[in-house]
Amino acid sequence: MTKDLIYSKPQEKVADFKFDQDVVAVFPDMIQRSVPGYSTIVDNIGLLAQQFAQDNSTIYDLGCSLGAASLSVRKYATANNIKIQAIDNSAEMVSRCKSHLAAFKSDIPVVVEQADVLETKIENASVVILNFTLQFIAPEKRQEVLENIYTGLNPGGVLILSEKVSLGHSTADESLIELHHEFKRRNGYSELEISQKRTALENVMKLESLPFHLNRLKQIGFTETLTWFQCFNFASMLAIKPLEN
Repeated sequence: MTKDLIYSKPQEKVADFKFDQDVVAVFPDMIQRSVPGYSTIVDNIGLLAQQFAQDNSTIYDLGCSLGAASLSVRKYATANNIKIQAIDNSAEMVSRCKSHLAAFKSDIPVVVEQADVLETKIENASVVILNFTLQFIAPEKRQEVLENIYTGLNPGGVLILSEKVSLGHSTADESLIELHHEFKRRNGYSELEISQKRTALENVMKLESLPFHLNRLKQIGFTETLTWFQCFNFASMLAIKPLEN
């Protein structure tokens, strides 16, 4: 695993964060040292797919990065005749993801495609995964993405949505931000790295509150919504599409 040193040296002007070749090269180390509970979330995405994947359906991994969620689904899902459609808009991520997935044998086929989540048609889906993806989509486009997912989900299908969230209260937000920064310090990141990474993300990752996420999902039509995991300001939600009468 290549160590993440992208922000270890002072930068005269910190550029906006993007999933380029430099990030792809260190992504496994970056995500493990930056997102508390990431391994737990990914492992349980596979277990949720085991519960909710329907026979003869498609599982979508939107913003798949290096395919960690897809690998977890392939490890645990037991439904018959299912397939995975993994989508990412980064050519570098898609290339590396294909290599990662090819290294593990599975009876569940997966197609990895470079595409825009905004332009991806969801069809015959029983599970859709947005694992820290929606936060990188422009806020004014998020409703459209979620409505598209809801339309393409089969009755009884689920959306698994993981996001970095805000609390909507300055004192509480700052408390969780400090806990997160301490998490990163204990994982070896310097104050310079923490500061420069935060600057890089300011313009590309716009956070929404957890209640806002859950309320929007209900407004779209999901009848059951819950937060199944949260550590600091990182949360993963489950939204279930109702069965047809």
